[in-house]
Amino acid sequence: MLDEKLNGDMEKTAHTNEEDEYDESEENDPFQKIMERAGNHGRFQLIYNLTFVLGLAAAGSMVYMNVILALDIPDHWCTVPGRELTNYTMDEWRHLTLPMQTDNRGTSKHSRCEMYNANFTEINDWLHWNKSESNVTVCQHGWSYDRTWYEDTITTKEDWVCAKDLYVTNTFVVGRVTEVVGSFVLGQMGDAYGRRIVYYISIAFCALGRSFSIITTNYYWVFLFCTGLTGLAANSLFQAPQIVGMEISREQDRSIIAIYQSIGWSIGTSLMPLLFWWLRDWVVFMWLTTVPTAIILIFFKYVIESPRWLISKHRYRDAITQFKKIAKINGRQFDLTEKELVQLYANKQADEVTYGMASLFSGWHLTRNTSIMGFSWCVVAVSYFTLVLFSTRMGGNPFLNFLLQSVVEIPAYVVARYLGDTYGRRFTNSSSFLLSFLACIPLIILAPDVKYERIMVGLATFIKFLNALTFFMVNLQSMEIYPTCMRQTGIALGTILANAVGIFAPYLVYLGTTVDIRAPYYILGTLFLIGGIGATFLPETLHKKLPDTMEEARHFGKHDKFFSLPKAPPKVAKAPTAEEVHLNQTKFAP
Repeated sequence: MLDEKLNGDMEKTAHTNEEDEYDESEENDPFQKIMERAGNHGRFQLIYNLTFVLGLAAAGSMVYMNVILALDIPDHWCTVPGRELTNYTMDEWRHLTLPMQTDNRGTSKHSRCEMYNANFTEINDWLHWNKSESNVTVCQHGWSYDRTWYEDTITTKEDWVCAKDLYVTNTFVVGRVTEVVGSFVLGQMGDAYGRRIVYYISIAFCALGRSFSIITTNYYWVFLFCTGLTGLAANSLFQAPQIVGMEISREQDRSIIAIYQSIGWSIGTSLMPLLFWWLRDWVVFMWLTTVPTAIILIFFKYVIESPRWLISKHRYRDAITQFKKIAKINGRQFDLTEKELVQLYANKQADEVTYGMASLFSGWHLTRNTSIMGFSWCVVAVSYFTLVLFSTRMGGNPFLNFLLQSVVEIPAYVVARYLGDTYGRRFTNSSSFLLSFLACIPLIILAPDVKYERIMVGLATFIKFLNALTFFMVNLQSMEIYPTCMRQTGIALGTILANAVGIFAPYLVYLGTTVDIRAPYYILGTLFLIGGIGATFLPETLHKKLPDTMEEARHFGKHDKFFSLPKAPPKVAKAPTAEEVHLNQTKFAP
């Protein structure tokens, strides 16, 4: 039988809701009262979050991002036969056989894709040979590549340069397009059929898609298809486990769970460049960064369905099963019956008709929140991919450039969590966007001069730091603003919009590397400014109860003051039980 305290809390909540329309306090969340019985801060949460939130994020980031390094284009030039018959150095030979062209900084350099149209094996008098009288033609004998950093990449193996240089750009675009499709389909599947089935589908698609792409590079269209298969499930691979982890944990642990996934991502993306730098061969590198995602399947014992989602679908018996599974690993007794759970939610949840993503635009307040969140996702995504793709095209060591932009994410997440839990999600999100806008200004001024290369790398790394901070906040806000019945759909909508706009990121990089190096920063700076202003109009989610129904989501943050910081709810003195004292120790924290 339900204990009196739980019933008393529910009656108090109902009374409060009648007076205030919707009480957003976490203290009035009936689901948290139930989760406390099973343990919402115990051993199960620790194992689940370390394995499926942090561990899978590390493995998933590698299978998702490894193709970026494998498709890097080293410096290259036309192979011109005849140097072996002379005493010229490579630089002298290129000066004789290759025309000069202006690069993206306005500097004159040897052409990468053209050569003088002459038979250099038959020239005897090099002193009197006039290069200007020779016609210029495209490379006739293939290309030579700078092997300083790589022994081989996909692009050097298949010669995806010059006339085929858009092969690389289009590969990234296909990945973004399929991510849009996958986010739409799998995101709604997660809310319709559950998080667990989406988890298994995502691992299968990512692992198989990337594995087949490794062995099909000589068949470009097959390679594109396999790359698209990976992109199809890339976003849901991270979303499904994190949503479950957040829904079965305490309110104060939400930001910790978000930081787990973010740090897992950074660990994976930091290991990748170091591994490739050591191996120098793309095939072994790709296999070693793909297999770990499939290995996560051995932990199937701890894969659960979200009991919060099951309750929202009125699958109370299944929810009780999941509660008992959590309680068993947490060392607790869970004696709540299906009948009691039904009674508890009898007056809480009426059947709601939802219309997929269209439901997120029902009512002005929810429409505004959804629109701003969508735009924030777009800015984060296009800036992230532009900075990451651009990092390997900047001067110096491509592995160190990539590593810097990955390692800097870890302190960014720590700072984001502190700021988000102290000053609120809204303030942190907006401030990060506006600082990114300001950092773009000196980049635009200094970019044309190669002597400021190190300063450029430093500023780009600082923007990447802010980008990671903003991503942490946007991801956390998405988890907290949307209702349980539409949570994965809401996040999926954000990633759909993000990847739709993210399609342009490879072309921004192409524009910056072939036309004007400042072009990407003009566009990113404008997006940062608009995003920073827009984020101030989002509701604050710190110390708020997660909305469960569409009605709660429509009123979420409706009465918040624009110029305000979040306040923690007053603490109520409560004597802990012996069981709580034992289980709520730091070593059992998620």
